[in-house]
Amino acid sequence: MKNLLSILWIAIVCYSCNEAKTPDVAEAPKKRPNIIFIMADDHATQAISAYGHPISDLAPTPNIDRIANEGAIFKNNFNTNSICGPSRAVILTGKHSHINGFRMNGERFDGSQQTFPKLLQNAGYSTAVIGKWHLHGYPEGFDYWNILLDQGNYYNPDFISLKDGQAVADTTRVPGYATDLITEDAINFLDKAKDANKPFMLMLQHKAPHRNWMPALRHLHTYDAVEFPVPDTYFTDHEGSTASKEQSMTIYTDMYEGHDLKMTKKKGSPELAHNPWKTNFDRMTQAQRAEWDKAYQPKNDAFHEMNLKGKDLALWKLQRYLQDYMATIASVDEGVGTILDYLEANGLAENTIVVYTTDQGFYLGEKGWFDKRFMYEESLAMPMLMKYPNLITPGTEITALTQNLDFAETFLDMAGVPIPEDMQGKSMLPLFTKDMEDADFRDAIYYHYYDFPAFHMVKKMYGVRTKRYKLIHVYDDIDEWELYDLEKDPSEVHNLINDDDYNDIAEKLHKRLDALQKQYKVTDKEFEKVSPEAIKRNYMNFEKLRGKALKSYKH
Repeated sequence: MKNLLSILWIAIVCYSCNEAKTPDVAEAPKKRPNIIFIMADDHATQAISAYGHPISDLAPTPNIDRIANEGAIFKNNFNTNSICGPSRAVILTGKHSHINGFRMNGERFDGSQQTFPKLLQNAGYSTAVIGKWHLHGYPEGFDYWNILLDQGNYYNPDFISLKDGQAVADTTRVPGYATDLITEDAINFLDKAKDANKPFMLMLQHKAPHRNWMPALRHLHTYDAVEFPVPDTYFTDHEGSTASKEQSMTIYTDMYEGHDLKMTKKKGSPELAHNPWKTNFDRMTQAQRAEWDKAYQPKNDAFHEMNLKGKDLALWKLQRYLQDYMATIASVDEGVGTILDYLEANGLAENTIVVYTTDQGFYLGEKGWFDKRFMYEESLAMPMLMKYPNLITPGTEITALTQNLDFAETFLDMAGVPIPEDMQGKSMLPLFTKDMEDADFRDAIYYHYYDFPAFHMVKKMYGVRTKRYKLIHVYDDIDEWELYDLEKDPSEVHNLINDDDYNDIAEKLHKRLDALQKQYKVTDKEFEKVSPEAIKRNYMNFEKLRGKALKSYKH
């Protein structure tokens, strides 16, 4: 069944090729589609105005919204492991982290394994990846690639490129702003690919809006006058969740004042406060830094004059974070508009699948947090928008439980390429053709996060999410279960695991979780624990990096 739609699609394509000798406009829909996969880094659903969140209402994303308006918006799209590198590995392979071998940062992704770009390349597609790679080794399965070095930098980033079939080991520092440079190189690729006698697949992967949220110079004042809404849970006490209490990703206690919030040490001085990673600012040219300081100095001086303390200071930090975060997204939205305009101007829009997504969700102050990792909705949910005029009706709303695990199979299916049996996702094509109802697509999704102890000290956890309920097991140095009724408690602050009224629901969720782990071939290896000494050492290391005095720990 998995390959049935692929076979039918190939039959349609082959029939159209044999039936007509002179292609015309009417036959264009029968061509294999081009694919442009645009992925931002850490772009929260709350920050895309098509989703209607109060934050994005004040900072709209009109070009990203065009994809939703002209195609489909996914309302229940989730990741399998909420952290950058592992999410990218899942997208490429269509396999869970424990199967593709890349569970957490520090492990190495085996680039020699099967990926959907390789399968498309073998099927005659011209393939490219531009921007953030963030996986070990050079990309494989691409005819062209030009990737940021490691995490990449916002200003004057270093790139590594494939030239004449060979990786250029020496990095090239390119003057400019990363988002703009990635968009420009994508246009250069499209200029060459559009006239070739073959379809193309482009993975356009932005650094933005990853930490430390540095806007382009043209957007340094974009949201200065905007006061964003404060989440109801910004000052929650995390009752019922030890993992939530012991994280290190709270905006008002864990952000670095200089690096993250661009705060200065004192009034009248441009010298940044705590800034352990100096390269982001040191690589700016004198002209760039002068314009940057001219914009931030008055704002920082005004802050020093207010002499804020306690909750007032915490609220000020939230506004600075959101202003920078949304201003960084503004350039991404402009870049998406550039791509869409190019497709229309060059007659490519009708037969090109355009996807906009990110590698995982992100916190914008909910529960007091930034970053991701947890299985709560803000981190688990991934925005996804897709347009393909030949197939997807404008204004389509997909409510099916989909995951990044499904991307690879969907692209292969839509391209008419057979789907390997060992992929673990599901093609979303039947949702577009209306051959399947959203409710029948999947009844539950499986999640597993491994990266502990590590940055932000979020515990290991796995769990199951259905349409209404979520069951989470947090493990390693603690052993706790959490249960949430998403209909009654969308903020996930009331852990119902000990509520007798939910015993039957908990039992059903446990059984469904066991079945999913069996289906996805989860073994005992995935539940291994680290030593107490390693946990203690990491807590102390990150406190030191944060600039706090070392203290004793109970771990």
